[in-house]
Amino acid sequence: MRPTQVKALLACTIKAMMPVLIVGKPGVGKSDVVAQAAIDAGADLLVSHPAVADPTDAKGLPWAEAGAKEATFLPFGDLALAMHATKPLVWFLDDLGQASPAVQASYMQLLLARRVNGHKLPDAVSFVAATNRREDRAGVSGILEPVKSRFATIIEMDADPDDWTLWAASNGIRPELIAFMRMRPELLCDFQPTGDMKNSPCPRTWSHASKILNLNLSDALESLALAGAVGEGAAAELCGFIRMFRNLPVSPDQILLDPTGAEVPREPSHLYAISSALAFKGNAENFGRLLTYAKRMPQEFGVLTIRDAVRRNKKVTAHPDFAKFAASKLGRLVSGQED
Repeated sequence: MRPTQVKALLACTIKAMMPVLIVGKPGVGKSDVVAQAAIDAGADLLVSHPAVADPTDAKGLPWAEAGAKEATFLPFGDLALAMHATKPLVWFLDDLGQASPAVQASYMQLLLARRVNGHKLPDAVSFVAATNRREDRAGVSGILEPVKSRFATIIEMDADPDDWTLWAASNGIRPELIAFMRMRPELLCDFQPTGDMKNSPCPRTWSHASKILNLNLSDALESLALAGAVGEGAAAELCGFIRMFRNLPVSPDQILLDPTGAEVPREPSHLYAISSALAFKGNAENFGRLLTYAKRMPQEFGVLTIRDAVRRNKKVTAHPDFAKFAASKLGRLVSGQED
């Protein structure tokens, strides 16, 4: 499933209190999707890490009062927080497949019966879990069969370039990275498990690359840091694209000063770069000028420019020209109302 499909599914299963297990490569954004789904559902998020837990974390500690003839189990930590939830709560078991069999088994009663050792979970609590795959060399030996069957569904999530650029445009990812990913979508998630101390390109490491670009390092340092973030091959391609991005035949500032006369490049890599750069600069004051230039671009790139500008800054919709634009053919394309 694409991340947007996973989020749509979780919107339903969280409300129905149906536990879901998400499987995927490291760094594809499983945790981010769960966090976004919890926000969309108006729920708090409780993140547990069974990989570093003890079975008592999900069962409670045995406790007997002085002079008592019997002991009981007292919830503590995350279990206590869940037991006392009074508003919707998503209990997220992250990296469940890395947990020991004993820890995995300790969650079985909670997942199915929603109770453990005399304590019942409130109806406000729903479960989501995530794990990497065995072939990812992430320390996953598998998940116990009775644990797997306690999930309403097990789904595999993969990275999707369209979903990623949708997320990136509204989460501060550098425009040159968004433009690069549109041109080289196959590099969004080229995860290669290895025993070497090297990273692979994936949504998580591209996010790190964006932060590295924010450091304004020298070209040499930037190149080395990017190679450490996403791998040498992907970094070499990105650095070449960035050099082009920083030396475009026309700058975003020039375009916004003269949207009717500024050059519209023909080279696709230049158009991808200008589209992302303009969207990054778009605001409620300059939207009219941005729109004028976008209409001069090839339709595909005009759509990308306006769509990203709206995703990144909703205030552009306050511009007087926006209502007229929204009713136009290009506006309908941006909103997805017309193919």
